[in-house]
Amino acid sequence: MKIFITGGMGYIGSHTCVELLNSGYEVMIYDNLSNSNVKVLERIKVITGKEPVFIQGDIRDEELMATSMDGCSAVIHFAGLKAVGESSQIPIEYYDNNINGTLCLLRAMKKNSIYNLVFSSSATVYGDPLYLPLDENHPLSATNPYGRTKLFIEEILRDVYTSDKNWHIALLRYFNPIGAHSSGLIGESPNGIPNNLLPYISQVAVGKRESLSVWGDDYDTVDGTGVRDYIHVVDLAMGHLKALENIASLGCEAINLGTGNGYSVLEVLRAFEKTCNKNIPYKIESRRVGDISSCHANAKKAKELLEWSATKNINDMCSDGWNWQSKNPNGYE
Repeated sequence: MKIFITGGMGYIGSHTCVELLNSGYEVMIYDNLSNSNVKVLERIKVITGKEPVFIQGDIRDEELMATSMDGCSAVIHFAGLKAVGESSQIPIEYYDNNINGTLCLLRAMKKNSIYNLVFSSSATVYGDPLYLPLDENHPLSATNPYGRTKLFIEEILRDVYTSDKNWHIALLRYFNPIGAHSSGLIGESPNGIPNNLLPYISQVAVGKRESLSVWGDDYDTVDGTGVRDYIHVVDLAMGHLKALENIASLGCEAINLGTGNGYSVLEVLRAFEKTCNKNIPYKIESRRVGDISSCHANAKKAKELLEWSATKNINDMCSDGWNWQSKNPNGYE
């Protein structure tokens, strides 16, 4: 079974490719390398002993995608701009890339009669939580353009399914992926200044950054800093594998992928300090526009429908994250 993976060279995509290859799937990666590195291909080959097919292209290039995915049975759609803060600064680019790119992908899939889709959604579609833990029945909204692109794409995909029941669509709502493959060969390697917590902490630990900026310490949380449900990227990758295995039994289903546990920024910082045996300097900054106080998952639906649940804890996440960063202080460069 051959799987077409948009954004497969990225952080979550590359880890998912590893799990798919190790499980006997053929993998075709489609990526424009805007926030990834071609060296990932060789790293995947070292880990798995198999080399995926790679095509460099943009998800707004409908014709190239349609030609490239010939012979595939399903699509996993990771490609998209993903930084919350940046999305508020360049919303037009986010709407064009994420939403228009998805429409191009859907047309390319129809041309090839491919109707199995696993979509990389996000817990940001819940907006500011009305209750915790967040289950899939929570009202949907968004507090930033990035989250709105995910929300709009979910609505588009529900409409596509309603119009044609041949489709099988998993809307996987991620919480906060961190960590890296245990080999230390692949991990999160953002271009420029990291937008996510753990790569920033690890870059401070390795000496690339002077200190961590903590965006707000006056939230109603255990220590005033934002609380999130952090999930190991390999657990998240396994969630995609399980979604593919069960895709034929799904109509269009939204499914949370999280641990069900929330950790504050400072709790993650302390766990990482313990792992790397270093003090991580930080400074408190004003809250960022679009951030929320707390967020963690109810992941029962994933267990029921996909027979999936997270297996790794915050110490595993920090340990594997530090193993990656210490072995690759400059990422893939």
